Amino acid sequence: MKEKKQSDLSVLLGYAGSYRKLTFLGLGLSAVAMILGMLPYICIWLAARDLIAVSPDWSRATGISVYGWMAFGFAFAGIAVYFAALMCTHLAAFRTASNIRKAGMAHLMKAPLGFFDSNASGLLRNRLDGAASETETLLAHNLADIAGSAAMLLSTVVLMFVFDWRMGAACMLSAVVSVSAMFSMMGGKNAALMAEYQAAQDVMSKAGTEYVRGIPVVKIFQQTVYSFRAFKQAIEDYSAKAEHYQADVCQKPQAINLTATEGAFVFLVPVALLLAPSALAEGNFAGFLTDFVFYAVFSAVISTALARVMFAASGMMLAHTALGRINQVMNAPTMEITEHPQVPGDNSVVFDDVSFTYDGTDLPALDHVSFRVSPGETVALVGPSGGGKTTAASLIPRFWDVTSGSVRVGGVDVRQTDPHVLMDQVAFVFQNTHLFKASILDNVRAARPGATREEVLAALSAAQCDDILEKLPDGIDTLIGTGGTYLSGGEQQRVALARAILKNAPIVVLDEATAFADPENEVLIQKAFARLMKGRTVIMIAHRLSTVVGADRIIVLDAGHAVEQGTHQELLSAGGLYARMWADYSQAVKWRISGEKEAE
Repeated sequence: MKEKKQSDLSVLLGYAGSYRKLTFLGLGLSAVAMILGMLPYICIWLAARDLIAVSPDWSRATGISVYGWMAFGFAFAGIAVYFAALMCTHLAAFRTASNIRKAGMAHLMKAPLGFFDSNASGLLRNRLDGAASETETLLAHNLADIAGSAAMLLSTVVLMFVFDWRMGAACMLSAVVSVSAMFSMMGGKNAALMAEYQAAQDVMSKAGTEYVRGIPVVKIFQQTVYSFRAFKQAIEDYSAKAEHYQADVCQKPQAINLTATEGAFVFLVPVALLLAPSALAEGNFAGFLTDFVFYAVFSAVISTALARVMFAASGMMLAHTALGRINQVMNAPTMEITEHPQVPGDNSVVFDDVSFTYDGTDLPALDHVSFRVSPGETVALVGPSGGGKTTAASLIPRFWDVTSGSVRVGGVDVRQTDPHVLMDQVAFVFQNTHLFKASILDNVRAARPGATREEVLAALSAAQCDDILEKLPDGIDTLIGTGGTYLSGGEQQRVALARAILKNAPIVVLDEATAFADPENEVLIQKAFARLMKGRTVIMIAHRLSTVVGADRIIVLDAGHAVEQGTHQELLSAGGLYARMWADYSQAVKWRISGEKEAE
C-alpha cells in the first residue's frame, strides 16, 4: 500500500515533540482573541443603532456609555488573550527550530566523512540553521494568524448574512477578489518559483563562503573580485530570480489584492444605493441605515482578516521551501552500523576486489582493486592524478563504503566493525590540515581527549614541534588564530602529526602530508614520520616519488586500476608506468634555472 505523504505542518509538529500541545493551545487562544477583537465592532453597531433610533433626540440613547465600556473590555481581553496565544506559539516555535537543528546535527554525525567533501560547510549551515529559523515565523506567527483569521472569517460570514444578505454578499465580493489574486501569486506553477529562489540563495551562500575563504589568494595574486566568477554569477542569478518573482509574478496580483481588501467599502456603496429607494418606500429607512452602518464597520474587519491570510500563506510557502532544504540534510547518506560488531584481530589491511563509484558519476574511481598490507608493513600508493589513490585511502576508515568487494582491517570487513573501534585503529594525516581556533594543547588533545598535558608535550616533541612552542608567547597554551598567532603550512602539518602520534593508532594513513611544506619543514616532518610510522602499518600516498623509495611495497594506481605492485627496484626493472613516472620525476628534480651573460 502506498504510504501517504505527510503535510508540511505534520512534519513540523513532529519536530515539536511534546511542545505541539502548546502550539494547539496557542491556536485556540488566537481564535478566541480574534472573536473577542470583533466584539467591539458589535458594540459600535449597537451604539449606532440606538443613536439612529432616537435621532435627533440623542439624550434618550442612555446605553451608549455601557457599549463604550464593553467595547474597551472586549478589546483589552482580545489583546491579553492574543498575547498569551503568541507566548505559547513562540515557545513551541523556538523549541521546534532547536529540535530541527539537533536532529539535523545528529543525522550528519551518522553521515560518512566523505559526504562533507562534496557538501560545503556554508551550504549545510544555510540549509539547516537558516531553514530552521524560517520555520519559526510560520509556527510563531503565521499559524496563530491562520487560526484567528479562520475564526474571524467564519464569524464574519455568519454576521454578514444575518441582517441583509445583499449587502453582506457585496462585502464578501472583496474577499473573493483578494483570494483569487493571492492564489495567482502563490499557487500553481508560481509555487515552484519560490523553490528556485531558495535554491539560488543556497548557491549564493555556498559561493560566498568559498569567496571569503579565497580572499588570501586574491591578495597574493593581486586579483580583483571579478576573478571569482562563480560568486558574481551566483549573486546575479539570485538577483534575477528575486526581481522576476517580484516584478513579473507579484506586482499586478498584489495591486489587485490590496485594492480589493482596502476598498471593501466600495463594493458596499453601489448595493446600498440600489436598496435605499425601496427602504424609503417601505418606511424602514432607519433599519436600512442601521444595517448599512453595520456592514460599513465590518468591511474593515474583512480587510484585516484577508491581510492576515495573505501573510500566513506567504509563511506557508517559505516553510515549505525551508522543509525542502532541511530534508536535503536529513536525506544525507548514513553509515550502516552493524548490530553485532566484530573486533579486528591485527593491523593488516586488505582490499578484496574493491570497486567504488562516487554518486553522480558513471566511471568508477576504483575498479576491482586488490592488495594486502601486512601488519607493520609500509605500502605507498602512487600514480597519475585521478588514479584513485586518495579514494582507496578514504575507504579504510569508512569515509565511504565500497560499491562492491570489501575492505578488511584485521581480517574484519570495516562495515562489520563498530565505527568508534575502527577510528581508534586508524590515524590519518591529510595534505590540507585544519586546526581549530583553540590552544595548541586542545588542538592536539582532540585526538585523545583524555590525554595528560605531559603526553601532549611528548607527542609535540616527537612531531618536531619544539621550535614552534619556543617562539609562541604562551607555548602550548597559545591560541591559534586569535590575537594574530598563526602558523605556517608546514608548522600546521607538524601539529597535525602530533595529533596522530598522540592517538597512537596501529594503522596510519598519510595522504600527501608534505605537499605544502618548505624544505626546512619537510626535513622535520620526515623525522616526525619516522617516529609516527615505527612499528605501525602505514599506507602513504605521494606524488613526490623520492619519499616512497624506501617503502616495503609500492602499488601503482591508474584510472582506478592497480596496474603494478612491487619494490622501487622491482618496478624500475619492469619498465612500466612507475619507471616512466620515475624518469619524469628525476628529470624534473634536476631542472635548474640557467643562463649565460650575453656578450657585450
